[in-house]
This record gives sequence, C-alpha cells and structure tokens, in this order.
Amino acid sequence: MTDINGSLSVVTGGSSGIGEAVARALAARGSQVILLARNADRLSAVVRQIRKEGGRADSYVLDLADPVAIASVANELVSAHGAPQILINNAGAGRWLPLLQTTADEAAAMMTVPYLAAFNITRELLSGMLERRSGHIVNVTSVAARLAWPGAVAYSAARAAMEGFTDSLRADLHRSGITVTLAMFGTVDTPYWEHNPGSKERLPHQAVRLPVLSSQHVASLIVSAIEKGSRTIIAPSSFRLLFLLNALFPRQIEASLCKAP
Repeated sequence: MTDINGSLSVVTGGSSGIGEAVARALAARGSQVILLARNADRLSAVVRQIRKEGGRADSYVLDLADPVAIASVANELVSAHGAPQILINNAGAGRWLPLLQTTADEAAAMMTVPYLAAFNITRELLSGMLERRSGHIVNVTSVAARLAWPGAVAYSAARAAMEGFTDSLRADLHRSGITVTLAMFGTVDTPYWEHNPGSKERLPHQAVRLPVLSSQHVASLIVSAIEKGSRTIIAPSSFRLLFLLNALFPRQIEASLCKAP
C-alpha cells in the first residue's frame, strides 16, 4: 500500500475529466501532484484550483504522443521534484469509428495515446521507483478492452493494449515493491463525449442501461485502490458479471453486444 499523504503524484491527461478529478482527490489527501497534458490554459486552471483548495500542484505542458518530449519533461520533472511515488496513466484519445471509417493515421494515434504514452512515461519515471522499492502505478482504460462492440475497432484495440501492458508490467515488477493497478470503467461523464460526437450513439444497449459514473466517483475509486494496494478496479461492478459471461460464452455475448437495442 502507498501512503498518499506526503507523496509525489504524476497524472497524465490532468487538464480535465478523470485526470483532473484524480489530481484534485490526491492533492486533498496531501499528495503533491504534477499534471501533464497538452492544454496549457486548462492545466493552469486546474493547478490554480488545487492551490486555492490548499493543495500542492505543478504542471508541465506535454504532448504525450511525442516520446522525445516525454523523455525531456520526465528528466526535468525528476530533477526538480524527485521520482514520483504514484503515477496515473490516464491520458487517452480516440474516436469510436468502424474499421472502414478509420484512417491508418487515426488508428496509429489511438494506439499512441493511451498505450505508447503510458509505456513511455512509465519507462522514464520507473527507475526512481525501483531504487526506492516502492510506488504505485495506475493504468486507466475502458471496459471496451474486454467487451468489444461494433463501431469502435481501433478504440477497443488500443484500450486492450493497456490491459496487456498492465499484465506485462506486473510481471516485470514482481517483488519490486511497486503495485500496478488496472482501472477499467464504463461510461464516465467527461468532456470526451463533447469532443467525440456520435460516440454515445454507438454504446451497446447493455452499457446504456448501466449508471453513468462521475469523474469524482472514478477518482475516489482510484484513490481507494492506491490506499488499499488493489490490483484491479472495475466499475460499474455489473461489468464483472459481463466479463465472466464473456469468458464462458463468448459467442453469445458477442451476439448480444452486436444486437440492436
């Protein structure tokens, strides 16, 4: 388990949505948070709000699709603040599109963020955690990693890559003192939907019937997992049953997900 109070946390995609909510929740528990994202104005606004609430926060403007920029910012970050105890790989991008409507460039971009972004920032920050023999990494992804439905081919594949990365990273870090959590969420009320019109219409009817999570609730689940040393978060919890049924009866669940409401 990681002690949040007095820790240093790095949060990617920290300018809005889940990343902003997690950063504010960690700061409220005494962690100094470092936010990474592309939007300088939004980053500054989140940092000001956290400081106004009595927390400690700084930010670096960073395009997480650029591995050279990641290496440069990570080096600057560690030189200024030291190695983090907590890393939240939350940054994600990508539209829900059928295969024939997805360009090669779009598919590559969706794999770059979240998967390669998480891979590269983790690689750059991991050495300090290993030297300390403690830390916690949270990889945020979607339930689409395990339950694919029509109209989200590249998106689902990129989210599945995050689960594969998490499993492999755990094997690499066995007995290192570092915990790796996979956080899988259904529909979350974030700016994603505004920036990707038409995506909600492609949700399978099973997901539509489940509650929409607030970013604050998601943040509380992530903070709790860090405090408890949990390996996995799945929310809403109903998806646990769907995952089990999918493992036992894949053809039937596939047919159900592909069926019109």
